[in-house]
Amino acid sequence: MPDAPTETPQAAVPPWETKVPITRRSLARKVVFWSLVGALVLVMVYALQPRAVEVETGLVQQGPLTVYVSEEGKTRIRNRHIVAAPVAGSMQRVNLKAGDAVKAGETVLTRIEPTLSPLLDARARSQAQARVDAATATRSRANEDIEMSRTGLKYAQANWDRIKNNTDKGTVSDTDRDTFEREAEMKSRELRSAEFALQVADFELVQAKAALQQIDKPSAGGAFIEVRAPVNGVVLRVQQESATIVAPGAPILEIGDPMDLEIEAEILSRDAVTIKPGALVTVEQWGGEVPVKASVRRVEPAAFTKVSALGVEEQRVLVLSDFTEQTPALKALGDRYRVEVRVAVWHSDDTLLVPAGALFREGSEWKTFVFDAGSAKAVVVKAGRTDGKYTQVLAGLKKGDEVLMHPPDTVRDGTSVVKRAEVK
Repeated sequence: MPDAPTETPQAAVPPWETKVPITRRSLARKVVFWSLVGALVLVMVYALQPRAVEVETGLVQQGPLTVYVSEEGKTRIRNRHIVAAPVAGSMQRVNLKAGDAVKAGETVLTRIEPTLSPLLDARARSQAQARVDAATATRSRANEDIEMSRTGLKYAQANWDRIKNNTDKGTVSDTDRDTFEREAEMKSRELRSAEFALQVADFELVQAKAALQQIDKPSAGGAFIEVRAPVNGVVLRVQQESATIVAPGAPILEIGDPMDLEIEAEILSRDAVTIKPGALVTVEQWGGEVPVKASVRRVEPAAFTKVSALGVEEQRVLVLSDFTEQTPALKALGDRYRVEVRVAVWHSDDTLLVPAGALFREGSEWKTFVFDAGSAKAVVVKAGRTDGKYTQVLAGLKKGDEVLMHPPDTVRDGTSVVKRAEVK
């Protein structure tokens, strides 16, 4: 009996070729996956698109403009008086301090006494005492000479009176008469000479005693000079406080009136040529809350060289200004106080102004961006004077234009821009 035919086995199918039946669950997963991919693509496309730059704008307008030159300055007392020693001597200690008030002709600043003798040893004193003793003896001898002269004159005058009154002829010869007269005249002159010798002896005695007194006690008898204040004011600085030996003209102290202040500022010479006497000055950073007004009194004609903090040599000029009004707050200012001055060098009551922060330099030209319907438009501007906040516009802009303030580097001509919302 023939064998039954065997069934051929079905070829094996790889698992990766096995078709999985599509179900509702798998379809939902695909829809979610492709939705996320599409959303990510849309976000990337939106992010890569150019966006408008947020900017701050300013307005071109008409208005006044004042150009200032700003510089540090300092106050100083206009009239300063340095009191010096009028004579050489030993100066007493100055008891006054800086800030003490003085009155002219009344306040005694110090006293100057005669200096001690340069030879203060026992020998010098003995010599001085010997000169006093010698002068005293000379004076005594002069007194004795006077008494002797008076006695001789009395005797000669008595003889002459007897001869002169004798009128009998032949009793006294003419020669004897002349002799007695001449002797009386000589005795009279001897008395006068003795009196002069006594005066000389007195002067020599005074001089010898003065030399001895200078050694023993120089200030005896009130021999000193009082140095008094020449003007009303206060003591600014005591230059020699301790007692010392001073020479004529040696400075002792400095006096001034603290209410008589002026301001000195060292201005660059290129700026000083634009400053005129009478120019308005605004004094700031002086310690008060409100700026103070002043006016330029003098621009000194000579400049001087000063090295800046960066080591650059600069030519500067002293500009002196006066306060236009004295307020109670200014009494707090003193000599050599630091201030900041702003001197007006140019002014216009009505000119076209643009905020200085809207201008930038490109090559040799000034430019700005004008806000034009959501885009930035580059405009060449001819700029004039500036005070740091506003700049004068000579050409390129008109009143009412909106300009971009401090535009970022990403802004170019035609860049889309949007105004930044104001923070309230």
